[in-house]
Amino acid sequence: MKERIARLVTVKSIMTICITAVFCCLSLRGAITAEQFVVIFTTVIGFYFGTQKVKD
Repeated sequence: MKERIARLVTVKSIMTICITAVFCCLSLRGAITAEQFVVIFTTVIGFYFGTQKVKD
């Protein structure tokens, strides 16, 4: 359990969470469209999980 929490608090994980939160806020305010949000979100999440897979 401690190892999972330690992995969650890496810089990459924190940046992924922050970027997701920012784009969620922008989407809710109407600053970006739903299509733009999906593209950005899938890119960020794809990069995060892609680098996790390579690391393992």
